[in-house]
Amino acid sequence: MMTVEELVIKAREDGASDIHIICNLPPKYRKSGRLENMSDEVMSFEDCVDATRWLAGSAYDEFERVGELDLAGTYGGNRCRVHIFKQQGIPSIALRLLSETIPKLDTLGLPPAVMDLTKLHKGIVLVTGETGSGKSTTLAALLDCINHTRYDHIVTLEDPVEYVYKPDKCAINQREVGKDTKSFASGLRASLREDPNVILIGEMRDTETIETAITAAETGHLVFGTLHTGSAADSIDRIVQVFPEGAQQQIRMQLSMTLVAVLTQQLVPKKGGGRALAAEMMVVTDAIRNLIRTGNTPQIANAVATSTDIGGQTMDQALVKLVRTGQITREDALHYAKEEAYIKKYAI
Repeated sequence: MMTVEELVIKAREDGASDIHIICNLPPKYRKSGRLENMSDEVMSFEDCVDATRWLAGSAYDEFERVGELDLAGTYGGNRCRVHIFKQQGIPSIALRLLSETIPKLDTLGLPPAVMDLTKLHKGIVLVTGETGSGKSTTLAALLDCINHTRYDHIVTLEDPVEYVYKPDKCAINQREVGKDTKSFASGLRASLREDPNVILIGEMRDTETIETAITAAETGHLVFGTLHTGSAADSIDRIVQVFPEGAQQQIRMQLSMTLVAVLTQQLVPKKGGGRALAAEMMVVTDAIRNLIRTGNTPQIANAVATSTDIGGQTMDQALVKLVRTGQITREDALHYAKEEAYIKKYAI
């Protein structure tokens, strides 16, 4: 049976993004969004336990007690993010291969307005999308651009640390939840005493983290955060709905004053193999601030669609561009679209 390191080497050579190790199945990897077998050999219970012990190391007892474990490390010469979990009492492993180098921001296929985000000095920027949509890569590219162009202090809060930055003009502290700090909320509170200019929050998922992120933005910090949402409007609703009803209007007011931009991503199968990045870009305008304040989030999509002069674009507009430039098929654009009628009308 292939070792974890051998699986990582093969996955990297074959251009795969993820590896799955599951008992009674062959090891699988994800290529161009599809799962494929890596070999004909089936993983036994003992194979899964051995791989888990090797990856978890001294944290194996914690995994046995809790039933899941997040970690990151370098295996087979490639940095990886690893999630180990139990299913039916048996360990399974999901391993994400990370790029060995942080890509340049202008190579990712993002809307041009994204470059302007690296020039901001305060406010909240959200990068959203489903798991595996490239959020971590985009955030790493954004921070690394700041690292090479500004003289600032960057603090990241991650679970686990994925990309490792090499400080250039910036001072950088990367803190891992569970190892360097108890939680996102406690690490974020502490970061405000660490003289940061830029703060990255791996995930904004509870009231305390969101409240502190808003406070950080209000006090002159630039905050980058992530959410698992499919549009700018969904992101605002998700944040507001975390809070009890009595506090939601206050959060809408604060969010309308601190939110600067929302970038939503998804990866779409590319003609000839690989995947193309489709991205919605919401640049917060006075009109959008008013929609956030009043709770009229369903109207945000229209506001984004009419903000192309300042760099905004909806997901459907992004998909149409990919069809027109020959990167994706019209059928795939329809599958990933918010409004199929828009694609049918303009993706020609």
